[in-house]
Amino acid sequence: MPPANRDIDPRRKPRQVRAELTRDRILTAAAHVFAEHGYAAGTTNKIAERARVSIGSLYQYFPNKDAILAELLVRHVDRGTWTGTEHLDLAPGTLEPLVRALVRDAIDNHRDDPQLLRIMVEEGQFSQELRDTITRHGAQRVAQVRDLFARHPDVRVHDLDTAVDLIVFTVELNTHRFAATPRTTPVETFENELVHMVTRYLRGD
Repeated sequence: MPPANRDIDPRRKPRQVRAELTRDRILTAAAHVFAEHGYAAGTTNKIAERARVSIGSLYQYFPNKDAILAELLVRHVDRGTWTGTEHLDLAPGTLEPLVRALVRDAIDNHRDDPQLLRIMVEEGQFSQELRDTITRHGAQRVAQVRDLFARHPDVRVHDLDTAVDLIVFTVELNTHRFAATPRTTPVETFENELVHMVTRYLRGD
C-alpha cells in the first residue's frame, strides 16, 4: 500500500451537527462535480459553488480536491460492510448460494456512478485515514468470511486462512475493476463466472 500523503489529510473534523452537514454537503457536491466534469476540470471552486458554500469554508475542511477525493474513497470503503450474514444457510449443499451472497454484496457495494468510481481508482491518493479504513475494513471482511467458511461443511481447502485471503482479494479486486471500467459483459455473467470459480475452489473440484 502506498505511503500516506499528509497533504490530503482533512483539516477539520466536525464536532457539531451543522459543521458535519456542511462537510457532507461538500463531499456530495464533489461527487457530482467529479462525475460530471472529470477530475481535472472538477475544481474546488466548482465544488464550493455546487455545495453553496464559500471557497474559504471549503478550505476549512479540506486543503485541496485531492483530500476531498480521498475522503470520498474512505466513505466508499466504509460502505462495504456485509450485512445479514446471520441469516445465511450453512447446511450441506448450500455453498454456492453462500458464495453468491458474498459476490453479490461486493457488486452492490460498487454500484456507484461508474465515472466517479473510475476517478477514485485512477486519481485517488492515500491519506492516513484511508489507509486505516482499508486496513480495518479488510480485517473485518476477512474475519467475517472466515467464520462462515469455517462452519460450512462443504468447504475443503488445505489452508483456510490463506484461502479466505485469496478469495476476499479476488472478489473485491475483480468487482472493483468490473464496475470501474467500460464493459460489454452483463453483470449477471460476471457474477455467475466469479461464483462458479470461487465455489469450485472451495469445494476442491
